Amino acid sequence: MEEQTFCRLRNIEIIQKLNTMHTACESELLQLITNYDEKDFEYLRKCARDTADRIFGNKIYIRGLIEFSSICKNDCFYCGLRRSNGNAVRYRLTKDEILSCCQNGHELGFRTFVLQGGEDGFFTDDVMCDIVSEIKNRFPDCAVTLSLGERSYESYQRLFDSGADRYLLRHETADKKHYSMLHPPEMSLENRMQCLYNLKRIGYQTGAGFMVGSPFQTPEMLVKDLKFIEKLSPEMCGIGPFVPHKDTKFKNENHGDVSLVLMLLSIIRLLKPNILLPATTALGTVDPLGREKGILHGANVVMPNLSPVKHRKDYSLYDNKICTGDEAAQCIGCLADRMKKIGCEIVTDRGDYKADI
Repeated sequence: MEEQTFCRLRNIEIIQKLNTMHTACESELLQLITNYDEKDFEYLRKCARDTADRIFGNKIYIRGLIEFSSICKNDCFYCGLRRSNGNAVRYRLTKDEILSCCQNGHELGFRTFVLQGGEDGFFTDDVMCDIVSEIKNRFPDCAVTLSLGERSYESYQRLFDSGADRYLLRHETADKKHYSMLHPPEMSLENRMQCLYNLKRIGYQTGAGFMVGSPFQTPEMLVKDLKFIEKLSPEMCGIGPFVPHKDTKFKNENHGDVSLVLMLLSIIRLLKPNILLPATTALGTVDPLGREKGILHGANVVMPNLSPVKHRKDYSLYDNKICTGDEAAQCIGCLADRMKKIGCEIVTDRGDYKADI
């Protein structure tokens, strides 16, 4: 009983420290994520949501996701798009198809387009710069976010110069040994992290992120992820539960724990109060109310899908992905209703990171 009381008091102190000083040491973070009760969970949630409300109000930013290629040169062990998966359906959108998705999204009120794809060699710098500059030319009031994986400094610079505003590159895990257990030998955590620092240096609003509950992950590894986010200070951070894919060696693994994801969202909101924090599709896949819960725990971004419906199921990073059959207009209407029910509203705004809020 005494030990439980001590943990309870200690957790309150840690949460208060996060809430006021926006930092915590590794041992404190480990204590918080491994030994908490419902009161801790709710107090942390309230602090995180209050912080988001103070900075952003009840506004939830929407990003229009365009999944433009399911072809990838990499062989990440957890991913359904890994190059060795012979069952994966491969496709590429043309420039005109991508622009059509943007046009549809613009008419629906989207002011950020997220171009996401596997590391597909077809999309060279010349090809991507042409697409980005055309989007910016046609839709000058919109932001372009890219999620194209690891590229050279020079490539990132060219894409930035062509008009790209943001770049998403999840680090997946900040633990070197863990990274090697999830990726083939030709991929390295050092290169992934260098890419993130390069993106920051060039001037992108940069997004990192990690899976929660991936195979071999320990609480100590999650603490490393949190401290890396604190150090990198990205403008965005995408986290979600690990969800297994039937054509990978992790097909029989359990998905990540929703409560732990929510707790980590709240911690990240307190570590980096101004951060743009999505309630991810993976969270909504594992829990029917996952995105709403994510918002209530401090998230302030959702990413409806603008990709052509005929290709949605083919961009299969993990199994049972939600919203693969709905038209974009249906998705945005559904999300708006869902957000309204929890007291939030979707806004048609670029939703840029603001460091001086």
